[in-house]
Amino acid sequence: MTIKNRLWALASLLSAVLFMVSAAWFRDFQGFDPARFPVEVRDHPIQPAGYTFSIWGLILIWLVLGAGFGLLRRSGDGDWAEMRPWMTATLILGAMWLPVASLSPLLATTLLWLMLVASLRTLFRTGDTDRWLQQGPVAILAGWLTAAACVATGVVLGGYGLPLTPVALLMLCVAVGIAVTVQYRLHRAPEYGVTLIWALTGIIVGNTAPVNAAVTLLCIGGIIAIMSVRATDTE
Repeated sequence: MTIKNRLWALASLLSAVLFMVSAAWFRDFQGFDPARFPVEVRDHPIQPAGYTFSIWGLILIWLVLGAGFGLLRRSGDGDWAEMRPWMTATLILGAMWLPVASLSPLLATTLLWLMLVASLRTLFRTGDTDRWLQQGPVAILAGWLTAAACVATGVVLGGYGLPLTPVALLMLCVAVGIAVTVQYRLHRAPEYGVTLIWALTGIIVGNTAPVNAAVTLLCIGGIIAIMSVRATDTE
């Protein structure tokens, strides 16, 4: 088992590095090209303000640091073992995402949902040791993917002609529903909820000119709901 654990530790680090390299290689990617859709939408109400995406730098660095620590100091540790296969799968999909997103928004959105599922499986399998290097990066990645998958779906649906505000409200309800469910069942990993709050705040900022009252109020309600779930935790 120790050899197997060490191989998965190496795979986790290599996939994290590959994910970072892919992000650096496609650093000029600015989101789905509206021209690829039947209806060109330049300002979708579900899209967060541009500064929100800066969180990717933190996610990528934290993932590499965590995986590197895991390989160097915890390669044979059983507490890290259960989450590593799912983490590796998540990061390999992540390394594929930007190349695919530049070609096919539909396929890229599908990949985001697969990444979200894999990242949540990873999060629920993280151990109790080295919280900031094992659980922390997984939680923030899963939180951001929860928002990203729902935002991407909203953008795609809007690009195929569905009304923008109703689509935004629907996908925000999905995002908040996933977030509240995960945070309630997990009762740890506050980084997950904080990341969702970061994304929802970015959507509020993105809807200030002009103000979309319905989207803004739903985001505020989502933030309150996530914070309320966290307030019930005793761990």
